[in-house]
Amino acid sequence: MNRAKAVSIPLISLAVFSALTLTLLIEASRDAFAYPPAVGILAKSKNCLACHVNNGPWKDDKSTIIDIIDSETKSSFRQADGSFIIDVKRGEVKTVKTVIGQQNGEESMIPYRNAWLYVDPKTIETGSLSKFAPGWEVNLPMACRIVGDRLEGYEDAHITVLPMSIRPSDAAQDAKLMLQVMLTAGESVKGNAKEGMVGSYFERSLKLRVLD
Repeated sequence: MNRAKAVSIPLISLAVFSALTLTLLIEASRDAFAYPPAVGILAKSKNCLACHVNNGPWKDDKSTIIDIIDSETKSSFRQADGSFIIDVKRGEVKTVKTVIGQQNGEESMIPYRNAWLYVDPKTIETGSLSKFAPGWEVNLPMACRIVGDRLEGYEDAHITVLPMSIRPSDAAQDAKLMLQVMLTAGESVKGNAKEGMVGSYFERSLKLRVLD
């Protein structure tokens, strides 16, 4: 009798545990598909606008800051046409900083948070979780950050700044990436990232070149 009771209790506990686990997995999957990062990862979305609105007051002009700079030299990789080119020796690590934000303006015209994503458009339809250029190692291809960082040369701007390290492996080839940027304000409603948010979407082209 004692042995039968000892067996029945764990079986009941296991059934309850399994039911709770299943419920949590269902809820987690709902949240995962309702929120970023979804560009080519949780879905086949090609850009941020699959989940976010593009109704903000921030325009693609001189007041909007989208820059990639060398962490050591502080020089920009921006080209005359607004695109970026980064040369890296094969096997070496280069650290760059992504600078996103707005020049000073009216308080109501300042974005609260910035989000950005580096993605190789050719990888969006693939099953790989990494959407960065194949053969390139990277530690921070995407981020969402509250405005308020400080950087020399941008003292009068409302910006976010984060470093990203890249390294071309033996398999790396020249690649063309898309830098997707969202300037946002407001707070989204859970399960609906478009409701309650104000946002402006931008794209920039980035070419990675391997130096052998």
